[in-house]
Amino acid sequence: MASILIAEDEARISGFIEKGLRSAGFATRVASTGPSALELAQSDEFDLMVLDVNLPGMDGFAVLEHLRGGGSRMPVIILTARVELHDTVAGLEGGADDYLGKPFRFDELLARIRLRMRKDEDTGSVAALAHRDLSLDVRTREARLDGRRVELSSREFALAEEFVRNAGQVLSREQLLSRVWGYDFDPGSNVADVYVGYLRQKLGADRIETVRGAGYRLV
Repeated sequence: MASILIAEDEARISGFIEKGLRSAGFATRVASTGPSALELAQSDEFDLMVLDVNLPGMDGFAVLEHLRGGGSRMPVIILTARVELHDTVAGLEGGADDYLGKPFRFDELLARIRLRMRKDEDTGSVAALAHRDLSLDVRTREARLDGRRVELSSREFALAEEFVRNAGQVLSREQLLSRVWGYDFDPGSNVADVYVGYLRQKLGADRIETVRGAGYRLV
C-alpha cells in the first residue's frame, strides 16, 4: 500500500484529504508544521508528499529545499492558496513535481497523485537516455554533455528528459506543460519558454529549435 504524507496545518483540509486518500486505498500521515513535515519526509517511509506552503515553523518552500538538498527524489505536490506565477515558478524550480491551487477538487488532486506515482515507477525502469553528446541518468537525475556534468534543476531535467525521449519531434507548449508540469497554466503563461531558455543556456543555444507556431524540437 502506497503511503502519502500530508503536510497541512489546517485540520479541516488535512482531514478532508486524508479521508479521501484512505478511501482510495492509500496509507496516510499528517504533519502540521514545517519541521515535522521535513523530519517525516526524510524518513523514507512515504511514496509522495502533499505539501502546503504556509506551514508554521518552516514554510513549504524551505521544506522542499532541504528535502531536495538532501538528495530525496520523492514526488512532491504543492497545495497552496499562493497561485501567483512567481510562486508557482519558485515551487517548481525548487523541485516540486506539481503545483495545485486552493480551492481544489479532491478528484483532481487524486488524479495528480496517481499520475506522479505512475511516472515515478515508469522512469525507474529506464537507467539512462541519450541523444548525440547529451546523456541523462533518470535514477540519479544527472545530466552530462560530452562527458561533462551539467547542473540542472529538477524541472530543467524533466524538460530535458521529455525532449530526449522525443528527439526530432515537435513538442507544443501545451504538450510540454502537460507532460512535464502535469497541469495547465494560464494560456498567457510563458513558463515553458522560460525553461527552454534555461536549457539553451546550459546545453547549447542551437540544441533546441523553435518551430514557429508549433513549439520546440530537440535537433
